[in-house]
Amino acid sequence: MKIAIPKERRAGELRVAAVPETVKKLIALGYDVVVETGAGDGSSIPDALYQDMGATIAPDAQTALADADIVLKIQRPLTAAEGTDEVALLKSGAVLIAQLNALSQADTVAALTGAQKVTSFAMELMPRITRAQSMDILSSQNNLAGYRAVIDGAAEFGRAFPMMMTAAGTVAPARVLVYGAGVAGLQAVATAKRLGAVVHGTDVRPATREQVESLGGKFIVVDEAMEKEAETSGGYAKEMPPEYFVKQKQVVGEFLKKADIAITTALIPGRKAPTLITAEQVAAMKPGSVIIDLAAEQGGNCELTEPGKVVLKHGVKIVGHLNVASRLAADSSALFARNLYNFVQHLTDKTAKSLKIDWEDDLVKGTCVTRDGVVVHAQLAKPADGAAPAAAG
Repeated sequence: MKIAIPKERRAGELRVAAVPETVKKLIALGYDVVVETGAGDGSSIPDALYQDMGATIAPDAQTALADADIVLKIQRPLTAAEGTDEVALLKSGAVLIAQLNALSQADTVAALTGAQKVTSFAMELMPRITRAQSMDILSSQNNLAGYRAVIDGAAEFGRAFPMMMTAAGTVAPARVLVYGAGVAGLQAVATAKRLGAVVHGTDVRPATREQVESLGGKFIVVDEAMEKEAETSGGYAKEMPPEYFVKQKQVVGEFLKKADIAITTALIPGRKAPTLITAEQVAAMKPGSVIIDLAAEQGGNCELTEPGKVVLKHGVKIVGHLNVASRLAADSSALFARNLYNFVQHLTDKTAKSLKIDWEDDLVKGTCVTRDGVVVHAQLAKPADGAAPAAAG
């Protein structure tokens, strides 16, 4: 069976779905691997390194995808409505494994059920259970995004992070406020602390307090009673009632006024990101402060964020970079590629050295979006119950 690794074509995407290490492992599983020429350029991986591991280099996407049984990608494929129709290049019945953003990209899902009848797996829907940890792209990519958020904040901030005692006087440490103690938020807390900042963190889930404090941060409690019911069985943060956000604005707002850098990480799968920092709060921040909004791709946690831009509002720099993990393309590609390899390995019959999908497996049911021309995922095949969980970081 043949696995294809096409070059990513969405704007700003520098990652690649396989690295030389995983190509070697995929071949060891019994697959033939073809990589489109230049696929690894954005991650500093030349074609020759893939060839050294046994991959074939295809001159273009059409050649790479023409007879591929399995296609590994980072981003969802482009559709006819977007210009280049990558879905049309897939062979009928091909298996596509990628980050599809299936809960919010209905057009992509519909295209996959078209003439090609693609069997697709959305890696972002991977159940967060112990045996799936090595396949969890949200954790691997958000971990790097949280780190990069602090680095971007330090680069945009006009002062030093650590306290410095000099003959000319003392430089006070930077004060960092992190909204959300998921994977990205906790990495942001840890990185900011390592750089010498005074760090505060907040999250609707009280269980995260211990994690924030274990990394050297100070936890901000908003409403202990409401926060007791704020976590789903899957470990995500629930969407909170309006009165919670009113109180959060008051309590956390006092810390925000003193913050030099604020990092926001709160997301709700398939929905617009919740507003955590209002325009009024931005106006009350210190001149020269910085906001790094990791939710910019879903509208942003700050009311004044402009996705894809760095803007100055009320003397505060608001950073809305898109696809932050791609800003560390070499490392994020390596981690994403391992996530994909581990999932392919899970779907492979080691004896027959071929794909053998157990359709009753929890990981398969949790990620399979389309099959035989039909949408099969439970969250897409029927209306949501309105209680969509939130993922902080």
